[in-house]
Parts: sequence; structure tokens; C-alpha cells
Amino acid sequence: MERENGIGGRLALITGASGGIGAACARQLAAKRVHLALTYSTNLSSMSSLVEELRSKYSDSSTLRISTHQVDVSSADEISRMFREIDEQHGQRPDILISNSGYGKRIPQIWDISLEEFDYMINVNMRAPFILVKGVVDHMKNQRWGRIVFMSSIASQGGGINGCHYAASKGGVTGMMKNLSTRLAEYNISVNDVAPAMIGATGMIPNATAIPEVAAGIPLGRLGHPDEVANVVSMLVTTGYMTGQSLLLGGGLK
Repeated sequence: MERENGIGGRLALITGASGGIGAACARQLAAKRVHLALTYSTNLSSMSSLVEELRSKYSDSSTLRISTHQVDVSSADEISRMFREIDEQHGQRPDILISNSGYGKRIPQIWDISLEEFDYMINVNMRAPFILVKGVVDHMKNQRWGRIVFMSSIASQGGGINGCHYAASKGGVTGMMKNLSTRLAEYNISVNDVAPAMIGATGMIPNATAIPEVAAGIPLGRLGHPDEVANVVSMLVTTGYMTGQSLLLGGGLK
């Protein structure tokens, strides 16, 4: 069982890791002695601070490898470059993929959503996870072990506040997850998604001053924390028997 579910010494790729949920996932996996390939888009200072924090905290583990990669996940070429960098710096492809990068510009009404905005949303939220899986799946198949976790949303079930383009992109992620979980199970690769709602400190809440009102509409009466989402991600990558599941994390929201 330890051999099946133990993740110490594995390599995890976490996209969108400079803050929020991605950074929380990085902290939890580093504590389990997982090597990390972390991506960021523009926030180099936050990314550098996180790496410094992890290296200082786990200075006793001289073998812990951490690399950082600036990537615009809307670009297939940039994702390809990132994988080349990972090959060079880690000598292998990731064993664990946490596809966390996302885009969520709030445009509630369809008549206000341009085709360009729709295409960009799909590229970041749905096409990028597809390309990322393409980049890791051969390695996972060859070793007959892999963990893939997508970051979906309560919007994948048709709700949410960001607009139909966001709901479509997240619904597509959940559909892709369910299909991949059936195709990859024979290779001992689990595929799941986490569907958070109203998580604080992620930049997804549209107006910080409205947080008390937003929280009042959540049955638990508060926003979620990034580390609570990371708890679920950690469970998924250490529980190989769970696959094909979309786990709603929304404080009681339906």
C-alpha cells in the first residue's frame, strides 16, 4: 500500500503556483517530500518568496528539488518550452499533475462576452489542461503510476457568477476528467478534479468589499481557504483508488 500511494520522491507539476491554491498545494506536497516544478505567469516576486520559504523550511532535505517556470498557459509553445525545461532540470516528466492555472474574468451576460474573450477563456481553462496531460501521460503510462488533478469549479455544474464562458470552460474540464479516468485507469493513473466555490485569497472574488455579503450566502457563513482546497488535492494524490470524481468544495453551496 505504501508503494502504491506513497508520493515522497515523486515529481509534481503545479501550474499557477505563485499564490492562492497553487501555493498551498506546493506547501503541502513539499511537506511530503515531493519534488516540485512550479509555474507562474507574471508574479515572479511571489514565486521567489514561496521557493525561498520552502527551501528554508525543508533545508534538512538537501535532495528536495524545486524548479520554477514562467509560462503563459494559453500558449502551446510556452507549455512545450516548460516541459523541455523540466526535462533538463529534473531529468524526467512529472509523476503528478495539478492543473491549477485558471482565468475567470467576470462577464455575467452572454451579450457582453466577445468571441475573443470566450476563446481565451477556453484556451486557458480547458485547452491548457489537455496539453498538460499530453505532456505527462506517456511517462505515467510507462511507469504505470500517475496522479492527475484538474481545478474545476462549482460553475462546472452550471452555476457560478463569472458567466457562461467560464461555466463552459470548467464544465469541459470535468467532462475531460471523467473520460480520461476511464481510459487511464488500466495504467494506474488516477484522474480527478476539485470544484471549489468562494475561496478567499485567490483573486476570484470579484469585489473584496462585498465579502461579508458573499459569505452570508454560504451555508457555513465564511469563505473557504486555499489550504482547505490543498487538503483535498493532497488526498487525491495520495489515494490511488479514487478516480473519476469531481469533488465540490463550497461550504454547503449546491
